[in-house]
Amino acid sequence: MAAALRIDFVSDVACPWCVIGLRSLLVALKALEGAVDAEIVLQPFELNPDMGPEGENVTEHVQKKYGSTREQSNAAREAIRNSGAAFGFVFRYGDDSRIWNTFDAHRLLHWARLEGKQLGLKEALFRANFTDQSPISDRRVLVGAAAAAGLDAARAEEVLVSGAFAEEVRREEAVWRERGIHAVPSIVLDQRWMIQGAQPPEVFERAIRDRIAAPSGP
Repeated sequence: MAAALRIDFVSDVACPWCVIGLRSLLVALKALEGAVDAEIVLQPFELNPDMGPEGENVTEHVQKKYGSTREQSNAAREAIRNSGAAFGFVFRYGDDSRIWNTFDAHRLLHWARLEGKQLGLKEALFRANFTDQSPISDRRVLVGAAAAAGLDAARAEEVLVSGAFAEEVRREEAVWRERGIHAVPSIVLDQRWMIQGAQPPEVFERAIRDRIAAPSGP
């Protein structure tokens, strides 16, 4: 009988390593098929909560935030492209690539969880942001991603226009900050055991096997 396991995947749509981490986790779960019955809950985290609606050039943002040179930034993006390709994901960074505010995307993801289509929307948002290089703070882009994930476009528009789920997202963000999460992706098994970073599938698989083999309790 498959062991039930809750996996909270704390991440941001603006985080490229979250794409890789999620793809890697899904590979690990595929290898564990039949042994574990996993419920993945995507939890919100904003890398740049104060980002304006106009966004910011990726290279300029990284230089200001981390002190990286243009050469270091280019090398990091090349590593991301290669890691993404290994999991079948295309990153199309260019000189004009931008980082966007992601709060509305997180509101839409909260709604998508209620509709049972959260993972599909997350993938659609990742593609819109990193593959299509679309502004994911733009309502039309968000509604398009929702439709691509099989969600009702008209209802997605209503969610965005109304400001629905803003309080819920803020509350969830605060919960994870209080639990000590300050970088993403962070993966929490059964709300107790944390794995940080975009780990290889075998690392996730081993951690999950250890968890489901452990005695129940604290």
